Amino acid sequence: MLCANIAVNGEGRLTFAGQDTTLLAQKFGTPLYLLDEDRIRENCRAYTQAFSRLFPAGSKVLYASKANAFRRIYGIVQEEGLGVDVVSGGEIYTAKAAGFDLKNAYFHGNNKTDDEICLAMDCGVGTFVVDGEDELSAVAAEAARRGIRQKILLRITPGIDPHTYEAVATGKVDSKFGVAIETGQAAELTKAALALPSVELYGFHCHVGSQVFGEDVFERGVAVMLEFMAEMREKLGFTAAALDLGGGFGVRYDEGDPLLDVGRKLESVSAVLHETCARLGYPVPAFLMEPGRAIVADAGLTLYTVGSVERITGYKNYVSVDGGMTDNPRYALYGALHTVLPAGKMNEARLLRCDVVGKCCESGDVIRPAADLPESTSRGDLLAVCTTGAYNYSMASNYNRVPRPPIVLLSGGRATLAVRRETPEDLIQFDQ
Repeated sequence: MLCANIAVNGEGRLTFAGQDTTLLAQKFGTPLYLLDEDRIRENCRAYTQAFSRLFPAGSKVLYASKANAFRRIYGIVQEEGLGVDVVSGGEIYTAKAAGFDLKNAYFHGNNKTDDEICLAMDCGVGTFVVDGEDELSAVAAEAARRGIRQKILLRITPGIDPHTYEAVATGKVDSKFGVAIETGQAAELTKAALALPSVELYGFHCHVGSQVFGEDVFERGVAVMLEFMAEMREKLGFTAAALDLGGGFGVRYDEGDPLLDVGRKLESVSAVLHETCARLGYPVPAFLMEPGRAIVADAGLTLYTVGSVERITGYKNYVSVDGGMTDNPRYALYGALHTVLPAGKMNEARLLRCDVVGKCCESGDVIRPAADLPESTSRGDLLAVCTTGAYNYSMASNYNRVPRPPIVLLSGGRATLAVRRETPEDLIQFDQ
């Protein structure tokens, strides 16, 4: 199976986090987002335990909450000792409502509005990850108006190709995020930040991309960033106390994807960090990373009910479900391939090659092309789509006026509603 929290019981039905998915669908309905809370905590600990033995004091794991943001998730990651990165006023508001200590929050984004900057400072967000010159001026001005000194990191693009989806590659020179080392703009922004009394520059951030497995982009990122930091010490007399390498470790969406050992991968990153600092004579900075997908993706599973099965003789087969791109837009956006399982018929041979599609009035509403399901697949059957804990709920929409599914947290044999199912009344609540 794709992940240790997926199995088959004696009745030939799929279980997730030890619970029968058929019974969960009967209780909560479909479409249904399931999240294995114990798996989330296990993933958090894989990072925190590795960090405690590999990186210096002050190093921190930050949950990238854009992957999946709702109130309870902030409580879980806080209980596990993680900080968070937030990318909008909405995520800040949600984290605050959850009781998250926002001094452990890092505010990202390439276009923070004035209102969001004010909200972040009102809520006591600890660190702004400043994305460029205009934002630096805006943050400094608001901090000065309040009579505070806002802690910041500067987001730098190191010019690294991560060999991943183009849409999630963020470390190249021509990215919309950050300022480039290669053009000299990163050095200019550093000098400008050091001259502003209302901000405290204490380090640098970069993010090379997502869904990274065996590639050495993190190791290369560390080396490039430390070379830049050493240059800033030589030219500006500034020694950065922190290096944030962003997130991006890959997860298994399909049996063909490799299984990543996070601890071993972090050992490699740590070795490069310490070796490069020794070579440059640079003090080892506090190290930060921002896993999001790697924390929640394989903790998620989505359940759907089959509606129609269309067999076009000599051409193609379609199996339609009661959700679609409204609750899982990842294939439409990235061509991402999720594993689809016949939750109620796990012991049947899977000889029906088909496209699993959604109910939206859109030809691109595909969940998984070329899936293999039992020949007996028919209306009312239950399908499970694996590894949906990241960028499914957080990217969900009401296209076609479709209400979004609920989130149910699973832990220790219990199933707890964390986000209720939207209703038609919810869809019209803002209409005038």
